[in-house]
Amino acid sequence: MRIAVVGGTGTVGRYVVLAAEQAGHQVAVLSRRVGVDVRTGEGLDAALAGVDVVVDAMNADAMSRSKATAIFTETTRRLQRVGAAHGVSRLVTLSIVGVDRVPFGYYQAKLAQEATALEGPLPATIVRATQFHEFPAQVMGRLHVGRLGLMPRMRVQSIAARTVGELVVEVAATPPGETTVEVAGPEPANLFELARAIASRPDHQMSLVPLRVPGQVGKAMRTGALLPGPGARLAGPCFAEWLTGEDLAAVG
Repeated sequence: MRIAVVGGTGTVGRYVVLAAEQAGHQVAVLSRRVGVDVRTGEGLDAALAGVDVVVDAMNADAMSRSKATAIFTETTRRLQRVGAAHGVSRLVTLSIVGVDRVPFGYYQAKLAQEATALEGPLPATIVRATQFHEFPAQVMGRLHVGRLGLMPRMRVQSIAARTVGELVVEVAATPPGETTVEVAGPEPANLFELARAIASRPDHQMSLVPLRVPGQVGKAMRTGALLPGPGARLAGPCFAEWLTGEDLAAVG
């Protein structure tokens, strides 16, 4: 099978590429570095020729609802249209658990992307994942002043990005079933506690302050709206096991 991966150099995309290659699939990474820009369509026709499945793991470089929605919906429509023209059999789109329960602009943009994917001519499967084990370190890298970091109060059931990549490839290689699949880590936790475990390591030392996100968004995050439903597929490693591995070092 030939799989094209949009966002194949990102947090999850690179693990999708790795898992697909290890499973014996042919992989095409769609990025501007190789002359393919899914936002403009440049190089996309040639890139999708002979492709069986497209995996969309792209992240939008915008947090506002309007800008992120425009990016996600326009690129998804283009992937659907060009993919159908070249005989692609399926689109697998990576999304986030809870996008339909948390009124956050970026999540609402992902929800619009899901709808666009399911409306297209290609059969589509949405893989909703919980926050990654890598997420606390990523937040620490953004919300900090010197060695003092802010960490939102959130209930999470985090999963390793590597595991998500492997599960996405499994979905891509399996005949379509459910239109939406949820994947999550083995155990719920508080994001602040996960971040504190990272911040105490010699290579990530930082003092953390819990941040109470205001309004409906913050309440939803604190009360478990980002936790998986009862039908979710749970997969390890757990956070403590992941913390002792090599993937944390790649986060920075």
